[in-house]
Amino acid sequence: MIQKNARILVADDEEIVLSTVKTVLKGSGYQVETVSSGTAALERLTSGDFDLFLVDLTLPDIGGIELLATLKEQGILTETIIFTGRASVASAVEAMKKGAYDYLAKPIEADRLRMTILKAIEHYHLVISNKQLKRQLQTLTHYDEIIGQSNEMLNIYRMIEVVANTTANVVITGESGTGKELVARAIHRKGNRSEGPFVAINCSAFPLEILENELFGHEQGAFTGALKEKPGCFELADKGTLFLDEICEMPIETQAKILRALEERRFRRLGGKKEVEVDVRVISASNVKLEKAVEEKRLREDIYYRLSVVEIELPPLRERPGDINLLVQEFLSLFSHKNNKTVARLAPEVIDMLHWHSWPGNVRELRNAIERAVVLCDSDTVHIKDLPPRVINPNGGMIDVQIPLGSKLEFAEKEMIFHTLEYTKNNKTRAAKTLGISLKTLHNKLNHYKRNGVMPVDM
Repeated sequence: MIQKNARILVADDEEIVLSTVKTVLKGSGYQVETVSSGTAALERLTSGDFDLFLVDLTLPDIGGIELLATLKEQGILTETIIFTGRASVASAVEAMKKGAYDYLAKPIEADRLRMTILKAIEHYHLVISNKQLKRQLQTLTHYDEIIGQSNEMLNIYRMIEVVANTTANVVITGESGTGKELVARAIHRKGNRSEGPFVAINCSAFPLEILENELFGHEQGAFTGALKEKPGCFELADKGTLFLDEICEMPIETQAKILRALEERRFRRLGGKKEVEVDVRVISASNVKLEKAVEEKRLREDIYYRLSVVEIELPPLRERPGDINLLVQEFLSLFSHKNNKTVARLAPEVIDMLHWHSWPGNVRELRNAIERAVVLCDSDTVHIKDLPPRVINPNGGMIDVQIPLGSKLEFAEKEMIFHTLEYTKNNKTRAAKTLGISLKTLHNKLNHYKRNGVMPVDM
């Protein structure tokens, strides 16, 4: 589809080439300007916005590849196509390495020129759109119901934006408590099925017979106690989204029936004779990698390929510590309001402890910890006594260090440092605070141990 407002600059020192290219492109509906030197081209590109730059490889003053490098250095956004009457593999390779969209040999066929330009302009607008989206997302602290502003979460937001309006099935992986259902709901709400239903089912919550009944429903009289017909999740999610949580826990027998429903968009209720047609987008989730589940024969290979067209992997909370303060403030406000309290802040040592904790339960564990702290807090400030014991002393707070009698002080110090790092899971900031030394001092001592060949390989 032609971008009607697309602006193209053509630079060549042959008037016949400029005239021919301009006629072809204007006839296709583009706005075209021409210049006969590299200097003039650079001046126009600096002062105006162009979607596409067509430039000869060898101009009298500044060549095409040199111009391309200058545009990249100055951050001038335009897609560039280089053409020449003296084409060579070496110059083509160099042009593509410098960032050219394509490389065309003269004389250029009109149809090929039109097709290449169409694709180049589409690519340009996609790049611009992605850059604008990135700028918009970088200011966010909340995205739908998801909280986070770390680079890891911004990447997740971008993935959601990309897949939301597609028909692709999506699988979301990540540890328990990372927010897989929140991501699924965000994909649904941001997409073109947002007016349809969002139906979620936990595949690990039901035995085989009940799970199939929940998924596909049943007809009246299908089994003892089936007094009336019941639609299943596939029917309830028609024109919307079906979220299959813990997909790897689904029995193999049910996976085969799910695969048929996905491929044919139809199925039979339990005890039914006629097929029910549905239009459902499936988003699935698992706390284990689907490839591993396939290897372990817990997931059929064919359903794996059907479900995981796009995979979104959520990072654990310990890998995005920059979001902890943001999450804490959100939960503090939420639970203070719910419990009619005025808890507004955390004591400094509490903040440190929250950053030290490894959060095996991820965001869900942090949420529960803050809720407990708010409930138990007797002032406007959360103190360590208000936190759950598992956060205060995740390993019981004991470090067993064996130091033989008569050991030198340097040996004892080294053992204390190494054991403390092991206890803090190599968190050097926490280790330094536990040892009562500065982070710089700890780094200096570790560098000393490294130089002397006594540093453990995993530190």
